[in-house]
Amino acid sequence: MESGMIGKVAKAHRYARERDRLHVTQLTVSVAGDNSTHEVRLEHGRWQCSCDFFVHRRACAHTMTIELVLEGALLEPPADAVA
Repeated sequence: MESGMIGKVAKAHRYARERDRLHVTQLTVSVAGDNSTHEVRLEHGRWQCSCDFFVHRRACAHTMTIELVLEGALLEPPADAVA
C-alpha cells in the first residue's frame, strides 16, 4: 500500500474513534417488510417511514428495526425515537 493511502487509513481510524466529529444529518434505508418495502428516513433528527402505520403512531416495525440495527452508531437518538 502506498504511503499516502496508509496515512488516510490511519486518519480514518482516528476519526472513527473520535465520534464527536460525526453528525448524521440524513439517512435513508429501504426495509423489506412482509408485505412491501418501505423507506425509513432520518431527517432533522426525526424518523419517518412510508408505511401507513407510522402515519398514525409515529413509530412502526420499520423504524424500530433501524433503531436496533444502528444502536450506538448515532451520537444522539432522534427526538421521537422509540426506546
